[in-house]
Amino acid sequence: MRSALNIEFQRIRCAGRKSSGFLSILIVILIAGCITGGATGDDMVVANGDKVYADYTGMLDDGTVFDSSQGREPLAFTVGDGTMIKGFDVGVFGMKVGQEKTVKIPASEAYGEWTEDKVISVSLKTLNDAGITPKVDDTLYMQGQPVKVTELSGNIVRIDANHPLAGKNLTFKIKLVKIEK
Repeated sequence: MRSALNIEFQRIRCAGRKSSGFLSILIVILIAGCITGGATGDDMVVANGDKVYADYTGMLDDGTVFDSSQGREPLAFTVGDGTMIKGFDVGVFGMKVGQEKTVKIPASEAYGEWTEDKVISVSLKTLNDAGITPKVDDTLYMQGQPVKVTELSGNIVRIDANHPLAGKNLTFKIKLVKIEK
């Protein structure tokens, strides 16, 4: 690329134009942008703050598919804004439109490790008073988050508030559909 710049610069000087050094440098910079092609849509890569659209399939270590965008609109999110799990966010970074990639995400960069601290006991009466008659394996919602009933023992209901994918390593097959800078 350097020889192409030198040739263009020499051609400008040999054309007999009397121009300031600043103008010559400006012309060389403009020519350099033309020679390298600038950043076109084909050259764009995902960077922090970009809004991206991706098709994906999420799988557990045993190959079980737990989620997919197949048959739906691509997933849209802004890279780095905290709405996605860390591993997915990092996984799309640097991708180009049309590129496909498989990303393996450890539990710590997905939904975290499963912890006993998030298993709580609630009185059956409290749930009944709220119009809920729980059964083991029911999914309830506390503060908008899904929780799972794991045990009924007398008047006590054990509820697991860990994310359903906590403690699991995840694999995503991702295809980048669109980038908005």
